[in-house]
Amino acid sequence: MQTRAERTRRRLVLAGAELFDRDGYASATLGQIATTAGVTKGALYFHFASKGELADAVQEQGRLMLCEYVEERWLAVQAPIQVLIDLTHWLALGLHEDPVIRASCRITSERAGRESAATDFHQVWIRKVLLLLERAQQAGDLRGHLVEDGPQTLLSAAVCGIEVLAGSGLPYPELRRRVGALWESLLPALVPPGDTGRYRTAEGAAAQVAVAGG
Repeated sequence: MQTRAERTRRRLVLAGAELFDRDGYASATLGQIATTAGVTKGALYFHFASKGELADAVQEQGRLMLCEYVEERWLAVQAPIQVLIDLTHWLALGLHEDPVIRASCRITSERAGRESAATDFHQVWIRKVLLLLERAQQAGDLRGHLVEDGPQTLLSAAVCGIEVLAGSGLPYPELRRRVGALWESLLPALVPPGDTGRYRTAEGAAAQVAVAGG
C-alpha cells in the first residue's frame, strides 16, 4: 500500500508531466503544478527542491515505463526485431495517450545539452535500440551487409518522425497505421531476404496493455 507521501509524490509527477507537456518546461511553474496536483507549494518543495528535479522525476518515470516494457517483451521470449517493432507502437500509443511519455520527449528536447543525461528519454531509447540490435545480430536476424550504425540511425530517425506525427494531431488509428507501414518499408532493409514474414508489423495487444497499466 502506498504511503501518503508516495501518493503525493506520484500526483506531483503526473501534474508536472501534464503541465510540461501542455506548456513546455520553461513556461510551466511550480505553483501551477502544485495547484494541479492539489497540494501546497510547501508539499511540492518537500519532494522536489526545484523545477529541474521534478522534470528529472518525470523523465525517470518515462524511462522506467520504457525499460519495463522492453523487459516484459524480452521475458516473453520475443525476437529482438519484434520487440523493436512493438516498442515503436508502444511509443506511438504513449505519445497519443500518456502525458508522462509526451512530457519526457518534450523535456528532453527543451533541456538538450544539460550535464546529466541519465534520464534523457531519447538517450534511453537509443540504448535500448542498440541492445536489441546487438541481440538481433547475435541471433543472426540482421542482414549481413548492414553499414555500422546504420540501423541505429534509421530507427532513431523513425522515432523523431513518430513524435512529429503524434504532435501534429493525427488521429491515433492513422498514426498506428503509419507506424505499421513504416515497418513494412524498414524490415526488408534490416532482415535477411525471406525473413520479413516472421514479424508482425501491426500493433499488438501488448502495446495497449503496457501504457494503460503505466
